[in-house]
Amino acid sequence: MSERLRNLFATLLLLLLAVSAFVAGYFTNDFLEMRRGEVTVQTEDASEFALFWEAWGRVEDNFFGELPTPKELTYGAIRGSIALLGDPYTFFVEPIDREIERQSLQGTFGGIGATVTRPEEGGPIYLEPIPGNPAEAAGILSGDELLAVDGVEITPEFTVQEVVERVRGEKGTQVVLTVLHPDETEPVDITVERGDILIPSVSYRLLRENDQVGYIQLSRFSGESANEIETAVLDLQSQGATQLILDLRGNGGGLLDAAVAVADHFLTDGPILYQQSRGEDERVYEASRDTLAPDIPIMVLVDGGSASSSEILAGALQDRGRALLVGSSPTFGKGSVQLVYDLSDGSSVHVTSSRWYTPDHHQLDQQGLQPDILVTVTQEDIDNGRDAVLNQALVELQKLVQLEK
Repeated sequence: MSERLRNLFATLLLLLLAVSAFVAGYFTNDFLEMRRGEVTVQTEDASEFALFWEAWGRVEDNFFGELPTPKELTYGAIRGSIALLGDPYTFFVEPIDREIERQSLQGTFGGIGATVTRPEEGGPIYLEPIPGNPAEAAGILSGDELLAVDGVEITPEFTVQEVVERVRGEKGTQVVLTVLHPDETEPVDITVERGDILIPSVSYRLLRENDQVGYIQLSRFSGESANEIETAVLDLQSQGATQLILDLRGNGGGLLDAAVAVADHFLTDGPILYQQSRGEDERVYEASRDTLAPDIPIMVLVDGGSASSSEILAGALQDRGRALLVGSSPTFGKGSVQLVYDLSDGSSVHVTSSRWYTPDHHQLDQQGLQPDILVTVTQEDIDNGRDAVLNQALVELQKLVQLEK
C-alpha cells in the first residue's frame, strides 16, 4: 500500500469526527445535512498509526484469501473507530444508502413510485405500486415479480439496493420493467416514465366503529408531514370528525422540524421541547399562537417502536395536557440529536451532539415515555386480528368526551 494512501487513511481516522472545520447549516434530529468542509491534520499524528500499519502489513503479506479494496478498508476502519464510542446513534453511512436516506427524508424523489422488496434472501423481488404514482398508472400491479430492468435480468446476485438504483433515474426518462403479474404465466414488459414521487407519511380515515372519530396514522416525519397532517385534520373535520386518534406506533422518527410543526398544529404558545447541546445554552422550541386544532380531543397511540421525533410529539402533547398516550409499552427512548456530515465521496457520518427533553424536562434519551393508559395485548387479540390498543383508545376518548360535557 502506497505511503500516500497510508497518510490519507490516517487522516480519515484521526479527524473524521472533528466538526470545527465543517461549515454547518443544520436541522437537529435523526438526520441533518451539513456542508462539506476542509480538514487539516498535523503530519506527526500519522505516526500514532504505526502499529496499525505494522499489523496490516502482516495481513497483506500472509492472508490466504481476497483482501479488501482500499475503500473497503477505509470504510471498515471508520466503522470500527466509531464503534469505540459506544453510541448506537453515531454511525457511518455509505454513499448509496446516504442518497436513499436523503431522498426519503425530503419526501420526493425521481422514480416510478413503487416499493421493491425481497421477502426471502436470494428469492424473487416484488413490486408494490404506491397509489397515484407512475408505476400504478403504467400497469404495475401489487405483488408483481420483477424479472428484468431495461432488459437486464434480475438474478439472485442482485441486491435490493442495486435493483432500486437501476429502477430510479432522471425525471422524464423511461424504464422498461419485465414483470410477472400474480396468477399469470407469461411475463410482460411495462414502460414507466419516471417522475417526482411523493411518498406520503400520513394515512387517515373515519373509524367504522365511530364515525365521529378521525384516525390518523403518521408513519414517519418527513418534510411533507406537517402539510399532510393539516390536510388530514381538515378533511376529517369536514366529514364530521369531532375527536382524533393519532397513531405513532412503529414510527421511528425523522425530521425534528416536522415533529415541531406537527405539534404546533395542536398546541398554542408554550414549549414543545428543550434541547441541550455541548457548549451551548439550552434551546427551547415553542408553539406559535396559530393553531390548527387547539381543542379537539386527542388520543395518541404509541409502542416500543415509537422513537425520536415520535417521542418529541407524544411527549409535548402529554406534558401539555393536550392528549393521553395509549400503548402496549413505553416508547423506545431515542431522544438525541445527530448531526450528519456529508463526506467527499457521498458517504456520511452521523454524530450525536445533543439531547432532547419534554416540556416538563423529562429526558427522552434511554428513558422514553410511559403511556397514560397501558394496554395488555394478548395472543388471542393477535390471533383474531383485534387492535386492543386502538379499541382502548376509543373507550378512553368516550370517557373524555363525557367528562367535558
